[in-house]
Amino acid sequence: MLHANGWVPNNRRLPVLLYRGVIGGKQTNLASHFEAMFSENGWPPQWRDGVFDYHHYHSTAHEALGVAAGRAQLILGGPAGRIDSVQAGDALVLPAGTGHCLPSSDGRFQVVGAYPPGQQWDIRRDALNDEEVRRMEALPFPWSDLVGGEGGGRGRLWV
Repeated sequence: MLHANGWVPNNRRLPVLLYRGVIGGKQTNLASHFEAMFSENGWPPQWRDGVFDYHHYHSTAHEALGVAAGRAQLILGGPAGRIDSVQAGDALVLPAGTGHCLPSSDGRFQVVGAYPPGQQWDIRRDALNDEEVRRMEALPFPWSDLVGGEGGGRGRLWV
């Protein structure tokens, strides 16, 4: 759970989910594997790229990230937030409002981004007003965990 941090609201109801080594071993083309897994579990993938090197969050969508290549440090929760290391094969679910930023990476760092059906992401670098916070907190939960399907961590942790 991440608490509000200055202009970054984070999400007071939903925790960040971090899955280590979801895809590993001798797999090649991890991006395609993440896209297939996310699609199968109801999180349509929308892009392949990196993570912005500035603090931001999405107020209109929950976000899933599958690390397809490289290693990186991510700051979660906004400025002075929590630093987590991620590497190829890891996956994350960032509830709407969760601040994130890429301060450093090694090698070619690439992630696959996915969002629940019907949720369109925005990029916020400022505080929300009260009505925007209400809308963000009212976003529906995805029906399925991006990694474990209906029985995955989302079902147990996002209640």
